[in-house]
Amino acid sequence: MPIELKRDRSAAMAQLLTIRSHTLVSDGSQAEGGADSGPSPHDLYDAALGACKALTVMWYARKKGIPVDDVHTVVERDDTGERSGVYRLTASLKIQGDLTDAQLHELQTVAHKCPVHKLMSTVTTEITTHVERLP
Repeated sequence: MPIELKRDRSAAMAQLLTIRSHTLVSDGSQAEGGADSGPSPHDLYDAALGACKALTVMWYARKKGIPVDDVHTVVERDDTGERSGVYRLTASLKIQGDLTDAQLHELQTVAHKCPVHKLMSTVTTEITTHVERLP
């Protein structure tokens, strides 16, 4: 299912993203000429990693009967080397539940294997862009 973006005319750069029945706003920061009315594309990219790790841990824990009550995830970005080809993300997960050390280690292994992590680190993404005039 395609993701559709249209300009939010209430801001200079903001885009309204429609994903299935969900609508989000993405915008540039004020330093970039935006109004900071929503997360930037980089923020959404980083958040995709954190959300995937948390959802993967929750899914796996439920499937395996591991007592996970809550997952709190923080993603930190180091983009200082982005222009030279290195973009660093650090995902930290705090998991609440009556877990053994072995279960916590198992969940760490699972978090490392989330699908978005794989996309970001091991898959070659091919992108085709078409630009055309609006009527």
